[in-house]
Amino acid sequence: MKYDFTTYMDRHGKDSIAVDAIGTMPGFAPDKPLEGFDPIPMWVADMNFPTVPTVCEAIIERAKHPAFGYFSAEMTSYYRDIIRWQTVRNGCDPNVLTTDCIGYENGVLGGVISALTAFAAPGDAVLLHSPTYIGFTNSIENNGYKIVHSPLVKDENGIWRMDFEDMDQKIKANNIHVAVFCSPHNPCGRVWERWELEQAMEIYKANDCLVISDEIWSDIILNGNRHIPTQSVSEDARNRTAAFYAPSKTFNLAGLVGSYHIIYNKYLRDRIVAKSSKPHYNEMNVLSMHALIGAYRPEGYQWVDELCETLSGNINYAYDYIQEHFEDVEVSKPEGTYMMFVDCEKWCKKHGKTMDELERACWNVGVAVQDGRMFHGDWSIRMNLALPLTKVKEAFERLDQWVFHNTGAWPDCEQ
Repeated sequence: MKYDFTTYMDRHGKDSIAVDAIGTMPGFAPDKPLEGFDPIPMWVADMNFPTVPTVCEAIIERAKHPAFGYFSAEMTSYYRDIIRWQTVRNGCDPNVLTTDCIGYENGVLGGVISALTAFAAPGDAVLLHSPTYIGFTNSIENNGYKIVHSPLVKDENGIWRMDFEDMDQKIKANNIHVAVFCSPHNPCGRVWERWELEQAMEIYKANDCLVISDEIWSDIILNGNRHIPTQSVSEDARNRTAAFYAPSKTFNLAGLVGSYHIIYNKYLRDRIVAKSSKPHYNEMNVLSMHALIGAYRPEGYQWVDELCETLSGNINYAYDYIQEHFEDVEVSKPEGTYMMFVDCEKWCKKHGKTMDELERACWNVGVAVQDGRMFHGDWSIRMNLALPLTKVKEAFERLDQWVFHNTGAWPDCEQ
């Protein structure tokens, strides 16, 4: 590989909640490990890999000029680079995806709320699938909306699927006209097949639902799977969907802030842009703009290919390890993202352990996983596998030695 995905990056003291917030944010971040165990950050969804060098180069080059006044993205390659990226990576038609369809967003969640508030009133019901990304839960409920969950179900092969009948029933019963969709799905890691997207969009069409599609994970696709943009499955889907993207998950740029929407339908776009513009703070940062331009250079394409190859190996290792070593622990192999949603219900009940006790046992030995109950997985933990494989292996060896096979002699669970 051209790029380094094997060196463990020390992030302590570099403004990283992934490592420096451990033990400081009760109820959200993992607790500190016991003495003798260093933390392996496997919780918050950012990566322990350095970004592609062209990002830093682009920021540094711009920062050499000592003026940071008003600017316009139209004067740069910003929109052209997004169109090229979406054309090459996601198969978008550059004759249809024009600069008019693209707009800046301070964050994907901000865009979701702008779209939601443009087409629904506080108190209205909104359809989401569960398990559900905690960012959706917090932002939607904070704005006064009622979330109606349509649970994903596992098929005979353990693959998470949408329950189309349940979706239709929930939409009708709750008079829902806005749905928030996640593709690829966080936290389950599903990369939806075309027929699944087509069937879901037919249900939304039949019930006259606006679809707000979070596609922030669309670049991180594993083991030969393929992301299909929700808007691409039909002309109706293109016209009823507002999709949101960002380089932040792909290139580890969340701290720079900078996302964008793709909205083909002018009426939807005008309403959403009008809503997002009213607070006067949904404005691009000049350095985050240049970070995107640096990320979407030709080097970024190769970097993402190598990243996905690395993450595929990590996911395969973790999945196989769980299957071979952790009896009664269940997991569906993610097809996208770098998060793994692990179901520990059978294991906990067999061994008489609560989720609090299991998570504390993981955290005590430095395996800083995330509480899956935040994501509506009552017996689940969420694991970030975007680390060098050596660290992934170390984490699973600790879990093997100290947690899942040593329940009678867990390190002291009292802090």
